[in-house]
Amino acid sequence: MKDLAVIEELWTVINDRAAHPSPDSYVSSLLIHRKGIDKPLEKVGEEATEFILAVKNGVDQRTVEEGADLFFHFLVALKAAGIDFEDVLAELKSRRK
Repeated sequence: MKDLAVIEELWTVINDRAAHPSPDSYVSSLLIHRKGIDKPLEKVGEEATEFILAVKNGVDQRTVEEGADLFFHFLVALKAAGIDFEDVLAELKSRRK
């Protein structure tokens, strides 16, 4: 992988929106939604379904787009759950043999 800085930047933005909610921020709207953690989790489920359909339909560009949506909402759901992305990375690293 060439440049993972975009993931670090995205995680920083998500953390900033959690610390400083803004009514104009989509991330903030997910994190402070009246449904609580259910809202970001619903988005993960929705995007996972759309990703699966894109893969099954063999639509490469749509697969990329839905993969990005799924990854983004996964990060928001992690934040909503109080889990640091670094912990997920550490777990993945521990599984390498």
